[in-house]
Parts: sequence; C-alpha cells; structure tokens
Amino acid sequence: MKNKLFIDSWGWIAIQNKQEPRYLEINAFYKNFSLQGGVVYTSDYVLDETITLLFRRLPYSLAQKAIILIDEAVNGGYLRLEWITHDRFEKAKKLRLKLQDKPRISFTDLTSMVIMNEIGVMQVLTDDEHFMQVGMNFHKVP
Repeated sequence: MKNKLFIDSWGWIAIQNKQEPRYLEINAFYKNFSLQGGVVYTSDYVLDETITLLFRRLPYSLAQKAIILIDEAVNGGYLRLEWITHDRFEKAKKLRLKLQDKPRISFTDLTSMVIMNEIGVMQVLTDDEHFMQVGMNFHKVP
C-alpha cells in the first residue's frame, strides 16, 4: 500500500512561500515524499483557504504561480483533490457537535478529518495541533 498524505492549508503555504520559517524543511519533505511514490490528497475547502492566504501574503505573480502548480499537480494525477460533498459536510457538522470541548477547530479542518478518516490517511502536513486532539490517530509530518 502506498504512503498517503493530506496537505492542509498551512502545508501549501509552507511549500509555496519562501518567507515561511520552515520552507526548506517542508519542501525537502514534500519532494522526498513524492519521489517515494506517496499519494497526496487535499480538499476544495483547503484550497479555498490556501488561495485566499497565498494572495494575501505573496505578490500576485508568485500566488498565481502557486495556483498553477497546484492545478498541474491535480491535472497530472499526482495530487488528488477531494470535494466536500453534502454527505461529507453533514459528517463534519456531526463531528463539530461531538467535539464540544474543542471550539477552536475550524470547520475546514473538520471536513479534512472526515476525508482523511474515509480514505485512510493518517499523515497530515500541517502545523495545526487540532488534528492530533480529536482521537482519530492522525499525526502531523514531518
């Protein structure tokens, strides 16, 4: 079975923005993961956040280039883009209501957790501790 990785918004920003403190580390991890034939996933909700943040933090030309690279990865089959369907949205709402002691977890993160649980992805490229606080055996990398 191939190694699977879900990339959160933070991961995409760290991969694309040379000003991020962990840019070199994250890029080395990402390239090594791809060279080993790992399967990478993200979601439309994550890309929604990512696109917003890229255009806030980077000059237009760099943000545009980042979007083109993500599109090429999807079109080339290296990046698997998962969509938040009605069913996934409803599961994320149930998870939101279940995690009443964790009000700071974003709804986007909850939708990511639903996807990760469905497709059996345990690794997430994020700097967000919320993924480890929900008892679903996720762990962040690197």
